[in-house]
Amino acid sequence: MNQFKKVAFYTLGCKLNFSETSTISRLFEDAGIAKVNFEERPDIYVINTCSVTENADKKCRQLVKKAKKINPNSFVIIVGCFAQLKPVEIGAMPGVDMVLGANEKFNVLNHLENLDQSKREPIIAFDHIKTAKEFVPSYSIGDRTRSFLKIQDGCDYFCTFCTIPLARGKSRNASLYKTLEEAKKIAEKDVKEIVLTGVNIGDFGQGGKENFYQLIQGLEEIEGIDRFRISSIEPNLL
Repeated sequence: MNQFKKVAFYTLGCKLNFSETSTISRLFEDAGIAKVNFEERPDIYVINTCSVTENADKKCRQLVKKAKKINPNSFVIIVGCFAQLKPVEIGAMPGVDMVLGANEKFNVLNHLENLDQSKREPIIAFDHIKTAKEFVPSYSIGDRTRSFLKIQDGCDYFCTFCTIPLARGKSRNASLYKTLEEAKKIAEKDVKEIVLTGVNIGDFGQGGKENFYQLIQGLEEIEGIDRFRISSIEPNLL
C-alpha cells in the first residue's frame, strides 16, 4: 500500500453517509495517507454513493469520469448504498477499480493491503445484506462546524418505495454506553453542536432494555456540547 500517498473523498446523499465518510477518511489518515481535495490529483478516490435519488447511476459515472480526468492513474473505490445494491453493475463502469458493499467499506485498508496490481479487473467485495449485523460507530469531524454522530443504522420497515433495508440491512446500533463514549470523543474536539443521525434513529435499542429516550438523557450529561440536534424521527417511535 506504499504506492498510495494521497486520498480524496466525495460523498453523495444523507448525513449518515457524511459521518461514515469522515470515519473512513480517518482510517486512511491513521495509515499515513494524506487526505486532500478532489482536484489535487490524489492516488485514491473514495466515492460514497447514495441509492435514494433517481440519478444515482448517472452521478456515480460522472464522478468516476471526473476523477480519471484529474488523475488517469488514480485508484477509484466506490462504497455506500448504491455499491451494495448494484455492485456488479458499478464494477463494469469504466474507471472503477474497487466496489465495497455494506460489510466491507470499513475494511477498505485491508483490501488495499491485499491488492494484486498485476490484476486489471475491478475488485468487487460484498455480501448479502442479511449478513450485515455489525454496527460501526461513526462521526464527522473537521468537514463542518458541527458533527454528525451516527447512532443507528439499517431499518426493519420494508416500505414498498424504499431501498434502504436492502442497502443497509436490519436496524442495529452500538450499546448506550459505547454511543455516549463516541459523543464524549466529539466533545473533546471543541465541537459545539452534534447532529444525531441514522436511518431510523427512534428505533435505537430495537425495543430492548435501552432506547432513544435514555440516550437523550445520557447525552444531556455530557459537558462541552451546547446543542444536540435530532435529524429526523418517525412519529410512531416517539
